[in-house]
Amino acid sequence: MGSLRGISVAVFVVHALLASVASVSAQGSTTARPRWQTLSGDAPFVVARGGFSGILADSSFGAYRLALLTAPDAILWCDVQLTKDGAGICFPDLKLDNNSNIAVVFTDKPKTYLVNGVSTKGLFSIDYTLKALGNNNVFLNQGVYSRTNKFDGQNYPIMTVQDTYTQLSPPGFWLNIQYDAFYAQHNLSMRSFLLSVTRNAAVTIDYISSPEVAFLKNIAPIFRRSATKIVFRFLEPEDVEPSANQTYGALLKNLTFIKTFASGIIVPKSYIWPVDGSLYLQSSTSIVLDAHKEGLEVFASGFYNDIPFSYNYSYDPVAEYLQFVDNGKFSVDGVISDFPITPSAAIDCYAHLGKNATKQVNLLVISNNGASGDYPGSTDMAYAKAIQDGVDVLDCPVQMTKDGTPICLGTVNLIDSTSVTQSPFSDLTTTIPEIMQGSGIFTFNLSWSDIKTLRPVISSPQSQYKLFRNPKFKNAGNFLTLSEFLSMAKNATSLHGVLISIENALFLTEQGFGVTDAVLNALSKAGYDKQTAQKVMIQSSNSSVLMKFKGKTNYQLVYKVDKDIGGAQSSTIDDIKRFASAVVISKDSVFPEDSAFLAGTTDVVSRLQAANLSVFVQTFSNEFTAQAWDFFSDATVEINTFYSGAGINGVITDFPKTSDRYRKNRCLRRGDKTPNYMIPVEPGSLLQLITPEYLPPAEAPKPYLTEADVVESPLPPVAAKSPTSTPSGTTSAPRSPNGQPKVAASVNIPLMTVLLAIYLLF
Repeated sequence: MGSLRGISVAVFVVHALLASVASVSAQGSTTARPRWQTLSGDAPFVVARGGFSGILADSSFGAYRLALLTAPDAILWCDVQLTKDGAGICFPDLKLDNNSNIAVVFTDKPKTYLVNGVSTKGLFSIDYTLKALGNNNVFLNQGVYSRTNKFDGQNYPIMTVQDTYTQLSPPGFWLNIQYDAFYAQHNLSMRSFLLSVTRNAAVTIDYISSPEVAFLKNIAPIFRRSATKIVFRFLEPEDVEPSANQTYGALLKNLTFIKTFASGIIVPKSYIWPVDGSLYLQSSTSIVLDAHKEGLEVFASGFYNDIPFSYNYSYDPVAEYLQFVDNGKFSVDGVISDFPITPSAAIDCYAHLGKNATKQVNLLVISNNGASGDYPGSTDMAYAKAIQDGVDVLDCPVQMTKDGTPICLGTVNLIDSTSVTQSPFSDLTTTIPEIMQGSGIFTFNLSWSDIKTLRPVISSPQSQYKLFRNPKFKNAGNFLTLSEFLSMAKNATSLHGVLISIENALFLTEQGFGVTDAVLNALSKAGYDKQTAQKVMIQSSNSSVLMKFKGKTNYQLVYKVDKDIGGAQSSTIDDIKRFASAVVISKDSVFPEDSAFLAGTTDVVSRLQAANLSVFVQTFSNEFTAQAWDFFSDATVEINTFYSGAGINGVITDFPKTSDRYRKNRCLRRGDKTPNYMIPVEPGSLLQLITPEYLPPAEAPKPYLTEADVVESPLPPVAAKSPTSTPSGTTSAPRSPNGQPKVAASVNIPLMTVLLAIYLLF
């Protein structure tokens, strides 16, 4: 169905989407790998629920087409609803309110019906004919309010089941029929509709699913001799199946009965890998193995990249899919997802890689305060997890304590990463405009023995979206001095090197803290000035700091650009080359964003690399709210676009495991056979799909990096440090109730002990 205007809009959308996905063949991998633990032994397949409904309107032509462009082998899922005249449409619910503009088009008052015994109010498909929906321009829109509505102006028409199949020619077609009993109460027959569809030689139905036993038993004889598979869909365990009047939890115990009318089952993913009330994984159930013993295929549902899932996955949706298809015990036969690009890549590119898989590309992985996405940053736990997760370069942002000890901490402000505001030092708040806006409690206000008494606090940069990191371990680990960090790193033979970051050096020098000398001394004592097994990288946003190191050592000097830039003057790049061999820039300096959409590409990377400067980009995080919409709420798509699309040399990341796994995936280096789900996105392509009335306000272009931003006067000599006394009301170290000073926990934990502890947690 649908007006010519609607179809022409859809065709335009397809052409625009083609810009974001290269026109290449998406053949599956032919690389030999272990036999899949599915029922058939073949690879699990991907079912695109409503198409690519995580981005575009569910069941729209655009969503279905985008699914096939990014995951060409995906089976298209259609939730079938019936109109007043018995036409079958693809629509996610029997109420039309939430996923369409019907409430604006019609002034009808919502009606109330009993749906499986529950009083339900809304605008129902059974009250409108197919013609009325089409002639009155009822269009689909995004029904999940946390997802962008910027594409709703494309005016996607509601499509019939037949039109969906004939216009898209999917490799597989899945009809989900949720409310047969409800439609029967209103003299509409899903059975008759299916018979009419199957008589149409132009439509092939591969799967039919339903949560209603009576309906599936009724239609099973029709399809007994066809290739169409019947699948029973389990809803939540406590929900009651209307025809058998049993809970789905009870029906799960009788798979032999299910086998009498179905060849497979759909279960919510929590049936297979339950999570506790704190969103941590529990042991897997036996449901997949039990179903396979009965000869039933198992399809897992409820996969969304943009809804929080178990903390065990570190906000990485690829990791979640691998848990269901590559856990060493079983594999589901298929997954049903709103984001089909992610499971397609997980199954073809990342499953069965093995722990010692070879790196396919030369992408440097640098930690950001260790694995700070999993543990409090710059602690022994975060560093050990980063090493375990395959990081190349371990980082230490150096801060100075009151007694002149260089320590590793992500920020000079203790409020950001410690429990200092709940400590006896909470009244040390001061304001230092040279360092930051607002007030803080700074590392140089406390001695190292004081800081060791503070609890680490994990950083959750996306907490405004209620996305918190690993809450069970939000205070885990111990802080390290620079010397302890270097000792830990040197014992980790897998590391390529360390990165020492120095900021606020001028202020510290004026206050009597020789931070550059402290770093040089610590590196020398650790033997880094003589050994070559691990390289040393010195990073700073101040050229004066890097000039202090130039010529004295063979350390690699890295200049950090501390603002988003749209380009760099040639003379500025020449200046950078005088004191650095690598540059750190922001993600926005590569792909500038406009209201969370990629607006285009700068030439910053290519120009810096043309001057023989390596380019590292920061900061990569797994949380979907940290990424532009163009990356489909998938951190791996983002990494691939920055590497394959922009050609960067390295990533700086809170989650080293995700980046390390990316560079080992088997879909790289396939040349013109690279699958579509491993093609970098085209910046600006999604922005082109936004109609004018939905366009965000244009953002000002990013400034160019100039010589004035880079060239600095040399650091002055370290000022004489004036004696300081402990402020009144505090003590040099917190005291326990018995009046004795507290003894800080030792951080000299053997590396293997920490690694073992982390292994047991994940």
